[in-house]
Amino acid sequence: MEAVKMNTTALAYMGDAVYEMYVRQFVLERDSVNVDKQNKLAVRFVRAEGQAFAIKKMFDTTLTEQEQLLVKRARNKKITSKPQHADPVTYKLATAFEALIGFLYLSGDTERLEAIIRQALELIEKAEITDGRKTIKK
Repeated sequence: MEAVKMNTTALAYMGDAVYEMYVRQFVLERDSVNVDKQNKLAVRFVRAEGQAFAIKKMFDTTLTEQEQLLVKRARNKKITSKPQHADPVTYKLATAFEALIGFLYLSGDTERLEAIIRQALELIEKAEITDGRKTIKK
């Protein structure tokens, strides 16, 4: 099945795994010794708030028209489960981000995939992101 025609939930499922791998590599490059420190650093990149922040920042400036349409389709998909740690809007944006990552991965566009992930990691790393209860800092 062509990635562009896939269900956005399936794309997000794949994108979550792919993005997690890149985040782990990113944090390993910063601290290859302390696993506790690696996990704490990774949290800010994999939380829904970080992913939602990145996709909002990149939407108009970085994404192609096709990528924007995919993100909108994923964001607007009705969610059937209640998000545990994020408000529904943030959760939908994070899922849309993951769907984009899954789409790029399954399309085989490694160069574009890595450019989007690199930009997302840079944006999240520089930002102070609020999850409604606390600010997630470096």
